[in-house]
Amino acid sequence: MNTINSLVLILTLGLASSVSAQKKTIDQRVDSVMKLMTLKEKIGQLNQYSGREVTGPASDRKNYLLNDIKNGRVGSMLNVKGVKDTREIQGIAMQSRLKIPLLFSLDVIHGYKTVFPIPLAESASWDMEAIRATARVAAEEAAASGIHWTFAPMVDIARDPRWGRVMEGAGEDTYLGAAIARARVLGFQGNKLGGVDAIMACAKHFAAYGAAMAGRDYNPVDMSEQQLQEIYLPPFKAAADAGVATFMNSFNTLNGIPATGNSHLQRDILKGAWGYKGFVVSDWGSIKEMIPWGFAKDLNESAKLAIEAGSDMDMESEAYKKELESLVIGGKVNVKFVDDAVRRILYKKFELGLFDDPYKFSDEKREAKVMHDTSYKKIALAAAQKSIVLLKNTANLLPLQQSTKRIALIGPLVNAKRDQAGSWVVYADTANIVSVREGMRAKFGNTQFSYTEGTSITDTSKAGFGAAIANAKNADVVVMVLGENGEMTGESKSRTDLSLPGMQEELFNAIKATGKPVVVVMMAGRPLVFNSIADKADAIVYAWFLGDQGGNAIADVLSGAYNPSGKLPMSFPRNVGQIPIFYNHYNTGRPVTKATDIRYKSAYIDSPNDPRFAFGYGLSYTSFAYSDLKLAQPDVIKGQTMKLSFTLTNTGKVAGEEVAQLYLQDKVASVVRPVRELKDFAKVKLNPGESKVITFELSPEKLSFYKEKLGWITEPGVFKVMIGGSSDKVKLEGSFELR
Repeated sequence: MNTINSLVLILTLGLASSVSAQKKTIDQRVDSVMKLMTLKEKIGQLNQYSGREVTGPASDRKNYLLNDIKNGRVGSMLNVKGVKDTREIQGIAMQSRLKIPLLFSLDVIHGYKTVFPIPLAESASWDMEAIRATARVAAEEAAASGIHWTFAPMVDIARDPRWGRVMEGAGEDTYLGAAIARARVLGFQGNKLGGVDAIMACAKHFAAYGAAMAGRDYNPVDMSEQQLQEIYLPPFKAAADAGVATFMNSFNTLNGIPATGNSHLQRDILKGAWGYKGFVVSDWGSIKEMIPWGFAKDLNESAKLAIEAGSDMDMESEAYKKELESLVIGGKVNVKFVDDAVRRILYKKFELGLFDDPYKFSDEKREAKVMHDTSYKKIALAAAQKSIVLLKNTANLLPLQQSTKRIALIGPLVNAKRDQAGSWVVYADTANIVSVREGMRAKFGNTQFSYTEGTSITDTSKAGFGAAIANAKNADVVVMVLGENGEMTGESKSRTDLSLPGMQEELFNAIKATGKPVVVVMMAGRPLVFNSIADKADAIVYAWFLGDQGGNAIADVLSGAYNPSGKLPMSFPRNVGQIPIFYNHYNTGRPVTKATDIRYKSAYIDSPNDPRFAFGYGLSYTSFAYSDLKLAQPDVIKGQTMKLSFTLTNTGKVAGEEVAQLYLQDKVASVVRPVRELKDFAKVKLNPGESKVITFELSPEKLSFYKEKLGWITEPGVFKVMIGGSSDKVKLEGSFELR
């Protein structure tokens, strides 16, 4: 390049990032950069690599990655965190010809330094402000550590608890899942991208990953377009409408087409019908995985299929790096696909302000301040409290009285710290997580505690039973902490047996045989099957994996310092044979109308059809009454909104929160409809004796359904309204007609 051309390049780049350039739109600024880019540099922006090796010892991979960064051949790095490392690696990118900044990304799933409840647990709170608050803190901590982008939220609808990744999502329901998707996106991204206290969110996995066959990770998915549109896509649409910066495609095939190479998903729906302007990143290696799927013959074809289908950034396949240039030069891939992908990625870099200051997220003073912010503990405690679900409370055993003299703590998770963090822990010091034992001792200061593990999670011996039984006999009440360990759920953690691992249920039976009242605290990342405990335990608290403040939150619930308000976001099966099990099923032509009459009906001969614990279920230390349902009118004209109201009253002796749930059934339609569908909910706090009128609105959108070839439609007919505290406990019913 001659001297004159060099000066022109420098002046042009300077203009793109100068103060005066702020007057330009981002699109104009993107154009100014793209005009300077070679094909190699454009393709470079489409490559994302893991940075563990980059910040580690010398290696061949480290050398070529650093060389690629210096030559503008990398657009993003994942797994590089901390101000020191992100600043150093960004400095290498600033040595490239065009000085295009890197995006630093990380799996910040339920907290960065502060560990919050796993997403499925938070979903049990049905509290959008609490969910948004924890995502906000996670973003603040991650951004202060030099991170620009998280691979969350996971918004996959999941009806199969065998799938380990249910812990990352919002459960089985589309309406609840869409509300949570929006809350988490707004939490991560704040009011506007570009602030140093916010990071880009990523809606994943697009799409239908939660329906993987047999609940086995990375497996195929087959479903109708109606199921896809009605059940699995709405949370993604909610994320897109909330302004989510990126999407990630999924590992599964959808009706025979890998999602990574699926034009229908990425071109027709996401970037077409929805008009999505952000960019799509592949999941780890999923572009090259189209080869073992048998969809692409080699890496060259994988790259072609992925870029044409709408996958903008290649995570760890090196397909674009190795193959895309020759495909474009050879005329096999139109350069417009490359340009579209590059434009989307550069837009986000400008939106974050990285062209103006590549190091704006790498401030050591801010990092130190944010990482030591003690106010986050309060948010973590509130989230953990709200996530707990009270499943059983015979004779009001809970809350335990402060006057209780002797409590026996028994079980493999009484002292759990790391396990309470669950899967996807990033930066946390898990030694600081509060165990149940620590939380109980702090809450019940005058109580004598004894502790016996009894068995480990995976033990096959009863050697510890004797000491545990003796411990129980000497106590006034027993608190058993049982469940999975923190590594039994998450990616690649599918299970065929959802019962308690090891000898835990046998230990429970032995302790229960002592005759002492037994409270079971269950820790898990998914719904488990525990029929003996469900039948015999005096009280059951489902505590999931609650993160940093788990022990304190559990102690608050057991002591009554906090009145539990959680509701299940997934149905709990009686046995694995019922799976997939979910509340909004179809009625069939031979429904079971009486439990005693199942002959030639759609029923099992060895189990009831219904779940052990239903979607939306959860108890409180108080009681609530529903009354005075009023529909604004007996019928509604197509296109109008139906308004309805009812009165909710706290009829107990303590203050509490109730999640009032509105379900709807379209009685007759040209496509068979579910027996009920959640269409609204409200979390309401009431003092003893207090009443409040709750108003819900049924918009035309809530009355519609998807019909293939026609899209979303509404049809005249009768709709049944059902309101209550869970999907199986309807307190109020009504109906109206859509004309």
